[in-house]
Amino acid sequence: MLDWSMSAPNVGPPLSASEERTWAMVAHIGVLVAAWFAMGFLCPLVIWLIYRYRSDYVRQHALESLNFQLSLLIYTAVAVILILITFGLGVLIIVPLILIGAVAALIVIILATVAAAGGNEYRYPLTIRFVK
Repeated sequence: MLDWSMSAPNVGPPLSASEERTWAMVAHIGVLVAAWFAMGFLCPLVIWLIYRYRSDYVRQHALESLNFQLSLLIYTAVAVILILITFGLGVLIIVPLILIGAVAALIVIILATVAAAGGNEYRYPLTIRFVK
């Protein structure tokens, strides 16, 4: 696991409560834009890198979203490997699971965005916490 806890550089003034909620929401919902390019992790990564020292609230939401996106990437890679190992027979089982997983991921991303908008914390299910 990576631990990026360093001393905070001079990065600007703290964010207002409204700005915190906005950037926390973008950390979750922004992955839908980046997901079109199979790089859903980029949006929360960029937000975390920019705002991690200015707002603990945004940092927590961006990290949660980043870890969830990295977990999804690993789960997808494992699914592809299983399909290849079974010479395509795994498609019969894995493709329906991927479709169910995609719908579930969309639902939890929306729930996380709503939680961020309301000023609440959110923990994604089945997430491997790679970055702390």
